[in-house]
Amino acid sequence: MKSLAPSLVTCLLGLGIAANAGTSAQAAEPARSVTVAGTGSVQAAPDRARVRLSVQKSDPVMETARAEAVAVVERFLALTKKLGIERKNVRTTAAFVSPEYRWDKPTERQVMTGYLVQRELEVEVTDLDQLGALLEGAVSAGVNNVTPPVLFSSRQRDLNREALAAAAKDAAANAQAIADTLGMQLGTLRELTAADAVPPPRPGPLGNIRVAAMAQSDAAPETYQPGSMEVTARVNATFDLVAP
Repeated sequence: MKSLAPSLVTCLLGLGIAANAGTSAQAAEPARSVTVAGTGSVQAAPDRARVRLSVQKSDPVMETARAEAVAVVERFLALTKKLGIERKNVRTTAAFVSPEYRWDKPTERQVMTGYLVQRELEVEVTDLDQLGALLEGAVSAGVNNVTPPVLFSSRQRDLNREALAAAAKDAAANAQAIADTLGMQLGTLRELTAADAVPPPRPGPLGNIRVAAMAQSDAAPETYQPGSMEVTARVNATFDLVAP
């Protein structure tokens, strides 16, 4: 086998050195990217409310306390039926019976005085015009505690998606602004993470509901005006930056 000519060997060595130099230059070139955050929000009028209520009755005789609690629950259920609230939207969430005690100082011991019977209910209201009558009627029926209604929308999923879309657009606009400032071009989207779009905690508590008392002499139920709710989403996005 004939050996390669010296000139050919020199040429091949030169090509190898040039190829290695190009590869090293590419490897040394750092990847450019930018990571930004984006936020988006949408507003909507709530059209649903969730109300939690509880009935508590105490008596030395457990059956008496239970009967009184049941009577209040039955009056409340009659109220919901009168208002046209579907039975499936009224739920008993808990029931408790517990002994009650007092401290007897002469004997220095606990003495049982009777029983506490408690019933907890939850109502989903699909017509907010019924909310005032429900809250006031519950108290009149003997319900001991009515928590502030939580307002929400039946379009929650759609609102979440709208907020996420707005957040993604905001992230892209933020990345473009950075690229323009640096004299770069915005490249491919490399990564996107999104948090669940959520309304504010416990949307529409009673403290934020404006109460407009009716002026008529027949003392009509108060009207609760829920206003609007806001759903907010946040995303983080990473884009390539490309030299022009």
